Amino acid sequence: MTVTDKAANLISPAKGLPSIGLPSYQWWSEGLHGIANSPGVTFQTPNGSDFSYATSFPMPILMAAAFDDDLISKVAAVIGKEARAFANAGMAGFDFWTPNINGFLDPRWGRGLETPGEDIFRIQNYVKRLVPGLQGVNDRDSVRQVIATCKHYAVFDVETDRFRKNYDVTQQDLGDYYLPAFKTCVRDAFATSIMCSYNAVDGVPTCASEYLLQTLLKDTWNFTADNNYVVSDCDAVENIYDAHHFTSSIEGAAAVALNAGTDLNCNGAYKNLVESVAENMTTEATLDRSLTRLYHALFSVGYFDGAPAWDGLSWADVSTASAQDLAYQAAVEGMTLLKNVDGAALPLDVATFSSVALIGPWANATTQMQGNYYGVAPYLISPLQAFENRFKSVLYAQGTSISGSNDTGFSAAIKAGQSSDIIVYMGGIDTTVEEEGMDRTSIKWPGNQLDLISQLSSLGKPLIVVQFGGGQVDDTALLQNPNVSAIIWAGYPGQNGGNALLDVLSGAKSVAGRLPVTQYPADYTSQTSIFNPALRPNDTFPGRTYTWYSGEAVIPFGYGLHYTNFTFTWKSTPKSTYSIQALIEQQSNQGGYLENADFANLSIAVKNIGGHANMASDYVALLFLSSSDNAGPSPIPKKSLISYTRASAILVNQEQELHLPITLGSLARADENGSLTIYPGEYIVTLDTDARLTATFRLTGKAAIIEVLPPQAAEYNYTIPVYRQA
Repeated sequence: MTVTDKAANLISPAKGLPSIGLPSYQWWSEGLHGIANSPGVTFQTPNGSDFSYATSFPMPILMAAAFDDDLISKVAAVIGKEARAFANAGMAGFDFWTPNINGFLDPRWGRGLETPGEDIFRIQNYVKRLVPGLQGVNDRDSVRQVIATCKHYAVFDVETDRFRKNYDVTQQDLGDYYLPAFKTCVRDAFATSIMCSYNAVDGVPTCASEYLLQTLLKDTWNFTADNNYVVSDCDAVENIYDAHHFTSSIEGAAAVALNAGTDLNCNGAYKNLVESVAENMTTEATLDRSLTRLYHALFSVGYFDGAPAWDGLSWADVSTASAQDLAYQAAVEGMTLLKNVDGAALPLDVATFSSVALIGPWANATTQMQGNYYGVAPYLISPLQAFENRFKSVLYAQGTSISGSNDTGFSAAIKAGQSSDIIVYMGGIDTTVEEEGMDRTSIKWPGNQLDLISQLSSLGKPLIVVQFGGGQVDDTALLQNPNVSAIIWAGYPGQNGGNALLDVLSGAKSVAGRLPVTQYPADYTSQTSIFNPALRPNDTFPGRTYTWYSGEAVIPFGYGLHYTNFTFTWKSTPKSTYSIQALIEQQSNQGGYLENADFANLSIAVKNIGGHANMASDYVALLFLSSSDNAGPSPIPKKSLISYTRASAILVNQEQELHLPITLGSLARADENGSLTIYPGEYIVTLDTDARLTATFRLTGKAAIIEVLPPQAAEYNYTIPVYRQA
């Protein structure tokens, strides 16, 4: 292969080289919540023919609200299996650019719907289950079902001006929040690939950052298997030159990216590597290194020589009955009850109401339910279709659009409400206001939706509001309005969203989801720049996420009501005192990473004591940690999620015992250098957002670092002059 040939195969799509039998290959396939439309994926037509559709699960933000790790494993296994079946048939590539594991840090971010939410512990657990499910293996070396690519590395959570922004982030915030999910992805979940992001961190574009790609990824997190590679986000290498102005030429941009460890370039900047080699900016050996990684990766999925474990997957394995059931289950489990007046507005007794008014811009949603990064679903059951199949009379009126100011549709909506026994309003936000490349500027309910809801609430009928979308909107007006009977958040529920929603509203299924993000008051956006990457509050900044936010949330992270009532008792609690040094010594002797070592295994008994609905119910146990005597340096985190689990179908007057393991890493927070540190002091463990149970323990001895975050070098030896971004 000539240098020109090699450069052409470090680009997606890769040209191949027919003279040596090397086929072309499209690296870009997507599978965020099911196989998705993308350059590498082909859906046949018509719908119903082989490979014309695939299972379309809810968006990750809704599945994360289930707080059910087993669910994530099952969903990932289905997506991975269907992806491999498509790949075997030549309808997709063997690598998929998923998952998105950036934290949903700012509520305005347009891509928060793609993520598991704002809590980094939740995201890490999502990654631990999702990546092995997709790849079909949980080690470095076994032949993979498909290749998973964790993105976007790193400090990426803003769409506005995303190609050129630089974020100066403290080492402390890197260690606490921005890096752990990617560490988990490659070190613990064995993802084959990582995607570097558009932005710069501390003046250096991420795709040219030797600190991110070499010091951390390879030297610290062991991303060193023969098949491990880094791919750029599309045009991110070109942006090193034309947006960040880090280099004075596109040839220089290609060279610094390749030298730093970006092996594959989405789109065409790497065609300039021919000139980069000629001008001694990089070497042919460096091209060979990246090509070797890429083709090792394709060997690791059997692209060249087959993979008996996976080669038999076919159309018969796509959208099976069990996969369709799982998509429905995922939607049901994530739905979250935010208000229920007197605990009695929901569930609906379908037999009691002969007619229902279905109002709002989501009431007849189909592809809207799929969010973004979606493919062709086998079917899309809208709320309207589901209600029409269940109720004797359904009066439908859109009323208004998501962001509209035109109220000419109000009269039809009011008339429908007046003529019905109950009103269900379905609105919120959708991908017309939150989407890749588009952040929100406000977290209020958009358009005139609140005006319509207010008028509907004055009709004297039970009024249920279903709030859709990934990002939250300020529900203060609805929470304070006594005529709004209930609010339920339904995210983007996927292919069977209509049936899942109706079954939850009617009590055919219990509701037990928990918000995976904070619902902030609307004025949060005026207090916080979307471009400020800081976490911790100060005199002029209220902080980010429930861990640090100094204000009062409209609805807190982890909140969610039920149709029944529970009582709780401890079955096992932490000891009263632990020596930090003894804990570390004991776990060090057992090997492995201290962060993942066991600290304690707590358990609780949850009893369903019934209520208005008097029904069996799931329950999500969330365990938080806080400090009562300011353990460690200020500022002190308000609380952090340290364990969770989900119980299924607890019968009335029955109880289940739930186990809540805690790791040493959950006790730690980053010091000013970003190293995870356990501090002495008194700690409080609380169950749920309203502290249904509490327990205390004390850590004694000296503060101890359990994981060091390497510092950034004062300078790096680039082969050409570079210009760090201010």
